[in-house]
Amino acid sequence: MAIDTAVLVVGGGATGAGVARDLSLRGCDVTLVDRGGLADGTTGRSHGLLHSGARYAEADETGAEECIAENRVLRDIAGAAVADTGGLFVQLAEDDPEYFDAKRDACEAVGIPVEVVDGDEARAAVPDLAESVERAMRVPDAVVSPSRLVAANARDAADRGASIHYDSPVEGIRVDGGEVTGVAVGGALGETVRPEVVVNATGAWAGELAAMAGATVEMRPTRGLMVSVDYSTLGTVLNRCREPGDGDIVVPHEREAVLGTTSVAVDDPDDYERADWERERVREECAAMCPPLSDAAHVREWWGVRPLYEPDEADRGGRGISRGFFLLDGADEGVGNLLSVVGGKLTTYRLMAEATADAVCERLGVDEPCRTAEETLPGADDPDALDGFVADLGGPGPSDSDVAGR
Repeated sequence: MAIDTAVLVVGGGATGAGVARDLSLRGCDVTLVDRGGLADGTTGRSHGLLHSGARYAEADETGAEECIAENRVLRDIAGAAVADTGGLFVQLAEDDPEYFDAKRDACEAVGIPVEVVDGDEARAAVPDLAESVERAMRVPDAVVSPSRLVAANARDAADRGASIHYDSPVEGIRVDGGEVTGVAVGGALGETVRPEVVVNATGAWAGELAAMAGATVEMRPTRGLMVSVDYSTLGTVLNRCREPGDGDIVVPHEREAVLGTTSVAVDDPDDYERADWERERVREECAAMCPPLSDAAHVREWWGVRPLYEPDEADRGGRGISRGFFLLDGADEGVGNLLSVVGGKLTTYRLMAEATADAVCERLGVDEPCRTAEETLPGADDPDALDGFVADLGGPGPSDSDVAGR
């Protein structure tokens, strides 16, 4: 027996769940499938930073503007899925002061609130900061629980009629007459789905899914290591104010601090090396900002794989410039009802979902506006309810298992 649906969303990370929610709010018939638990891929393996846009301000004005706008939206709609920690960009003695100045000026130009403080004032706020911190810049970074965020989006979609299926991998795609006519889904669902439109929101695996339909999506995934240590007193996000590199961010959780990250290209997002040098590099570099991190007890670690789009990476020419998102139309390769959304950041997932839902609705002839920036997510004011949603949808990912998995 086959399942007929207007839209099949493949991928249950933040973007896929966001697309399902957005389309459900517009009255569309949606089915979402994921091969594992929701937020089991890139989303659930991040460091959980809700960007203020400051990281990208001097390199990509548009990307920075998107981040600060979405940062504000998520604070409004996501409630207990977001912790308002604030953030500091710190300049150490060996760091280029001109880079600091350029970042400050760029933040001010795009409307990101900043406050520059000297090293003593920064250490008064974060006593364990290194003595070599000469000055710091306060920015409105925050911390997001990816599992809570994704589960709340999926729960809202389900409450509005969407069918959500995890542990349900796509095993094959049939294309007839230039359109996807059937998608074989295994695992818990175990059915063929017959969609009018397919949304490929599989992140680093987008190329593999597209290939099943005879299309090409060029991805360049990179791995990154996060190390979580026993350190409960940080309180704010720490960013190294220098050209982006390994070990330049520390993200506070309730009882832990997450140290990140590295960036190493991989051929297969499921099968890649985990290198000892990454552990050593991340710990050493993060401890340069906050020395007690050097010997804080190791709690857990995880690698994530970034869903980078190959043509964009080739154009960028280097790490650290803001990575935008791309909506790719399969019609360009003869698959008229396949849309692939790739790239982007967790902070901009809702914006990515809105652009994708707009394109889907245009194909379906649905004339309804996006409402996801105004509609509060279910459970936003109740952490226990959010964690219940997480448990119902496959459990938390490693990024926030200390929070959503309590």
